[in-house]
Amino acid sequence: MSMGRTGPGTTAEGVGGPLSPRVRSMATAGALIAVVLASVDVMIVATAMPDIIDELGGLELYPWVGVSYGVVAAAFIPVAGKLGDMFGRKPFILAGLLAFVLSSLLAAVARDMGVLVAGRTLQGVGAAVLTANVFALLGEMYSAERRAQVQGVFFSASGFSMVIGPPLGGLLTDALGWRWIFYINAPLCALAFVAMLGIPLARSAASWRDIDFLGVLTLLCGIGPLLAAVSLAGEGRSWGAPEVLVPLVAGVLVLVLFYLVETRVATHPVLDFSLFRVNQVAVLSVVAFFSSFAMAATTFYVPLLYQGVLGVSATASGGLLIPIAAAMMLVPPVVGKLLPSVPRYRFLGTAAFAAMVGGLLLLTLVDPGSGGVLPVVAMVLVGIGIGVSFPLATTVVQSAVPPERLGVGTSLVQFWRTVAAPVSIAVLGAFLGSGVQADGTTAVPPAELAGAMHQVFLVGAVLTAIGLVATLLLSEVPLKAPPKPGK
Repeated sequence: MSMGRTGPGTTAEGVGGPLSPRVRSMATAGALIAVVLASVDVMIVATAMPDIIDELGGLELYPWVGVSYGVVAAAFIPVAGKLGDMFGRKPFILAGLLAFVLSSLLAAVARDMGVLVAGRTLQGVGAAVLTANVFALLGEMYSAERRAQVQGVFFSASGFSMVIGPPLGGLLTDALGWRWIFYINAPLCALAFVAMLGIPLARSAASWRDIDFLGVLTLLCGIGPLLAAVSLAGEGRSWGAPEVLVPLVAGVLVLVLFYLVETRVATHPVLDFSLFRVNQVAVLSVVAFFSSFAMAATTFYVPLLYQGVLGVSATASGGLLIPIAAAMMLVPPVVGKLLPSVPRYRFLGTAAFAAMVGGLLLLTLVDPGSGGVLPVVAMVLVGIGIGVSFPLATTVVQSAVPPERLGVGTSLVQFWRTVAAPVSIAVLGAFLGSGVQADGTTAVPPAELAGAMHQVFLVGAVLTAIGLVATLLLSEVPLKAPPKPGK
């Protein structure tokens, strides 16, 4: 199996050569641990935040514990994917694991919220490096036929993290204290680190002079403030507030500069915009972005629907998210196994988005007199749609881009998903806020909240439908390796 091509001064030779079954199995296990770590971290920390605030104080920094992690992760994903293409996956995956464990220890020993936010920021860097390179590593280690199946298992692990994260965070916090939600990362990172050591280093003709430093700088300085502003708006800040408006405008202006740098100045751009002329990259970037609206509408706003409209307790509402998480956990491996054999797989993507849109429309029917069956069915539909669309997008992009751009292509899909998370929460939150007349001192009546939530889910369905239309424009590429001569 080909492990990649070498481009002068710009790319590494895949994972450094053919891998023995033992090395491949160990590397896959290490990569799986890395994916679970990056995925479960958000869920597990959110559960422990009340205890963290009680001990450390610093309530004004509460949003930044999540914002710093998500913003930095989104900004670094394209950079990490490009560097992995240039120098090989192994050093960056090892560096990502090291950054993750060091940042976890920093957060674990934090004595104030400022240090905790710093630790979470560094964790975001580690998560970005791991996310961008792990899926590209799978694309290099496995043949086209096996790639979809293996990646389906990995997306299933991400779904599993949604199930296990909240109860695990609560268990560790109650039994050992909140600091153990960070300490537990150390032995897991060590296991993944050891498992990755067997991968041979890639031979690379690239040098540090080939790195697009100006592109990296302008990307980080553009995406960072932009997503921070959007995230704060999603937390309830006014779009016109200086802390939102100033970074929003600054981020947009710097991203315009980034585009000019990449298209007119950079010799080896960190983000090659010519990739968007590839049908699969352009279409599946749209698919990845708008699928996140369905995910945000359910995972972020359905608990509010349960608690505020149906009168379910906070503890029970968390458990009622299990249907969507279970669907996201069970569907991807099946999709990965079947995908290479589906003759018109773009319609599989269309069906997935139809399921997501249908689930969101069902949620617009939930009112205070509804039972619990309707939202469960809705979440299962959304979970099935996400479980299909996520592995489909990654697998098809990896089959469409040249091997020397595998990391950039893979990271673009991850980038749009990550960017869409705070954007979708903020956009849907704006419609929620416009639908209620709360004064901050009294609870919103269930009927009024139900009307606002219907608006949120309807907008989510309309935006998710953009992804449905995009799937119809997808040009299919073979997901199987071409037959060998004489076969």
